[in-house]
Amino acid sequence: MREEASAAGKSFVDVLGASMAYVEMGSGPTVLFLHGNPTSSYIWRNILPHVTTVGRCIAPDLVGYGHSAKPDIDYSFLDQFRYLEAFIEKVAPDPLFLVAQDWGTALAFHFAALNPEKVLGLAFMEYIRPAETYEAFHQKPQARELFRAFRTEGIGERLILEENVFIERVVPNAILRKLTDAEMAAYRAPFPDAASRRPVLRLPRELPIEGAPSDFHRISTDDHTALKCSDYPKLLFSGDPGALISPREAEAYARELKNCRLLRLGAGAHHLQEDHPDAIGTAVRSWVEGLCGVEAA
Repeated sequence: MREEASAAGKSFVDVLGASMAYVEMGSGPTVLFLHGNPTSSYIWRNILPHVTTVGRCIAPDLVGYGHSAKPDIDYSFLDQFRYLEAFIEKVAPDPLFLVAQDWGTALAFHFAALNPEKVLGLAFMEYIRPAETYEAFHQKPQARELFRAFRTEGIGERLILEENVFIERVVPNAILRKLTDAEMAAYRAPFPDAASRRPVLRLPRELPIEGAPSDFHRISTDDHTALKCSDYPKLLFSGDPGALISPREAEAYARELKNCRLLRLGAGAHHLQEDHPDAIGTAVRSWVEGLCGVEAA
């Protein structure tokens, strides 16, 4: 089931004047897969085939990522949400399941907070949430210091725009297995130069750590409040030791949420999709199948 990335097989749609790429396969209830920073729909490549037997799987490349266009915007969270919301209106307007990781979870949480009636269920992992301290933000001290540097004017530009540290160091270090040369090439491809990496720099500076930045900290806090009040089904995946989310935090959060099932994947860091694609894919398939009463094709 493992495939390499290319533009072949992708569809494109005009969204707010920019071309957004997406993968679409299968039929049935819509299952929308949302990636984070600095990945793309590519990260779901080995998960989608499991789920196509029970749903219409759609995995977009967020604006500025993958094969989507890079318009002249700030690439803030609200910019990303504006494009994603318009994408959903065009491509997936019916009630849907959300499957998300990293910044994809922040987008999914915000969409669900604003449109709870459109959410059939939410599966998520390694999620974005307000962190009171840098110690609470990440499991590894070296990662905490690196993200401090990303958020520092001048230093972040050098590390991400010039040295491409997010792709060359952060991505492979967030995966337990060693990526192949072809897989690393796929992750590098959307970001060949400094100008193309602006989206990658922007989102680390939006992470809600120690109350800053205040605007997104408030949005994220409100979205998590809405999530805790919601009744739709939830499926939370946890890796050990995790990166943003420890096994203990995942267990505690699953208990706080209504109608939430926790699935422990075993050894894993941040990009759980690369270390556990089959387990995630089969679990999402069974979850959708059980909730909708559809039978696998």
